[in-house]
Amino acid sequence: MNPEQLLYAETHEWVHVEQRGTDRIATVGITDHAVEQLTDLVFMELPKVGARVKAGGPFGEVESVKATSNLYSPVGGEVIEINAGLPDQLDLLSTDPFGAAWIIRVKLDGGGLPAGLMDHAAYQKQIAAG
Repeated sequence: MNPEQLLYAETHEWVHVEQRGTDRIATVGITDHAVEQLTDLVFMELPKVGARVKAGGPFGEVESVKATSNLYSPVGGEVIEINAGLPDQLDLLSTDPFGAAWIIRVKLDGGGLPAGLMDHAAYQKQIAAG
């Protein structure tokens, strides 16, 4: 996925939304900036398919040698798919964070996307500000 076409949460998750039939499906991952900050990832916990996630709510964890961090969903809905191989291939988060290292896919609840999601330029400005 092209990082310039994604939306971003303040907590460093990205989201790509597409229409599939009558459903809006969001693919969620974490940014390369988040991975750089965490360094040396050793463990990831993912939700189960069918779990409900809330926009801004935690849906899993990623653990590095430095700390454990929650993963926050930028959207609300039902988890319809997880990247089941990712916990065994955490290096993908460093090598392909916007592609093969997607984390979950969510069937969005009705309504629009949550307020507060940023486009690429706004996200770059946020991480530059530190």
